[in-house]
Amino acid sequence: MLADPERRREAFSQIVTRYGESLYWKIRHLVLSHDDANDVLQNTFVKAWVNIASFQNKSKISTWLYRIAVNESLDFLRRERLSNRVGVDHDDGVATKLLADPYFDGNDAEALLQEAIATLPDVQRMVFNLRYYGEMKYAVMSSLLNTTEGALKASYHLAVKKVKKYLEQSE
Repeated sequence: MLADPERRREAFSQIVTRYGESLYWKIRHLVLSHDDANDVLQNTFVKAWVNIASFQNKSKISTWLYRIAVNESLDFLRRERLSNRVGVDHDDGVATKLLADPYFDGNDAEALLQEAIATLPDVQRMVFNLRYYGEMKYAVMSSLLNTTEGALKASYHLAVKKVKKYLEQSE
């Protein structure tokens, strides 16, 4: 099926339709901005398209796509940090930016939670978002992120403690 270019395009179109929205929200929780999430999603699908012929069905297509999306999100965050565009600045913090974003449909509490999450190191933020928002099991995360379940549990516990502390200090 993937050897035939026409069928490959058709199959990939179905993949985009089926997984586009869920990937967008996974990415959005990591990079926060609607425009940035769209860019990362586009990069995810470009990378998937370029590598679709090498997909070996050793995992589900959704797991493969999530892995690409997570890696693209982390790459984006690293590039942003290097260009000094990302960071929690309390003068124009994440909560303020989110509340001004016309695509953000949360309230003040959700914006403050996102600001707290933004203070976490990349890996803790990733694990927190996948577990809290995606309700992803540690076993799935383990294969997605190529790390042990124990390390993921530790990262999640640390992230929860840091988020709680941030929220308590913001009251």
